[in-house]
Amino acid sequence: MGVVLGIESSCDETAVALVDSERRIVAQRIASQDAEHAPYGGVVPEIAARAHAERLAPMIAAVLDDAGMTLDDCDAIAATAGPGLIGGVMVGLVSAKALAMASDTPLIAINHLEGHALSPRLADPALEFPYALLLVSGGHCQILRVDGVGQYRRLATTIDDALGEAFDKTAKILGLGFPGGPAVEQLARSGDPKAVPLPRPMVGSGEPHFSFAGLKSAVMRAHDTGKYTAPDIAASFQQAAIDCVTDRLRIALGGIDDIDTLVVAGGVAANASVRAALETLATGFRMRFTAPPPALCTDNAAMIAWAGIERLAAADFKPDPLDVSARPRWPLDHDAEPVRGAGVKA
Repeated sequence: MGVVLGIESSCDETAVALVDSERRIVAQRIASQDAEHAPYGGVVPEIAARAHAERLAPMIAAVLDDAGMTLDDCDAIAATAGPGLIGGVMVGLVSAKALAMASDTPLIAINHLEGHALSPRLADPALEFPYALLLVSGGHCQILRVDGVGQYRRLATTIDDALGEAFDKTAKILGLGFPGGPAVEQLARSGDPKAVPLPRPMVGSGEPHFSFAGLKSAVMRAHDTGKYTAPDIAASFQQAAIDCVTDRLRIALGGIDDIDTLVVAGGVAANASVRAALETLATGFRMRFTAPPPALCTDNAAMIAWAGIERLAAADFKPDPLDVSARPRWPLDHDAEPVRGAGVKA
């Protein structure tokens, strides 16, 4: 039975977890930075990196103590090596390198997106490869075919902004504070999703790619008119986003005939309305639908440790060298063609 120590520091959550090969989260701790970033309405990279540096070492010690374990009990140390805010990524990866070197334990540099992509398998033992994955977070919006560990084919991506970013921007426009996604979801429950005429970018186009920049701008214009209540704007935005996502997925899934499971992961996957719409869509395609519990959707170290478990179990496993680099950008599908009209985020 393998046990992996996971470290996550790619954005504004400092997280450490111990996960074993039996899918048990042995111990974990997550330190939020919401209070530090709230005055700015978003994540400030310098503040995030400093918070990681201050909190990470005590958290690692605390998680090991919670589990009654030492580094000698770990079969590997897995850390996010990108993509993400480079300062925070470096803090976590350098810490993992130091621990690996001091304890002579294998180091596994994990792609943060792979952590999200494999996290549903931590929560759902019945989930087998291959599966179709909608990965939706603050920085990423992609549809992927997942054929195995390290085997990812991108079917669609955003040409501009990610869905989570659109949620956060809408929250900022409405004065809901940070983080914005949960606040928009809560406010939308008391609004009318048909009250505000908002666009559905890319809906009806033949390619399954996403675009949310125009939707964000439309939300701002609607707010500035003073004609609509905040709950109605939130509900109308959320419905427009769901319509975009489900339409794009219909196009992507229409080209797949050998996959019977639809999976959603990433921070936006915690949104109950989004999950419900995706489950309905999957039923229409006669596919099983699964998603991690909300606690595993947002950034966490358990998914990084689990990705380490998956890598450790691979027949061709090799530990990463101690000079492995942190990466601000790191695509899951290196062979994916650039999308026409897309910026660097795609």
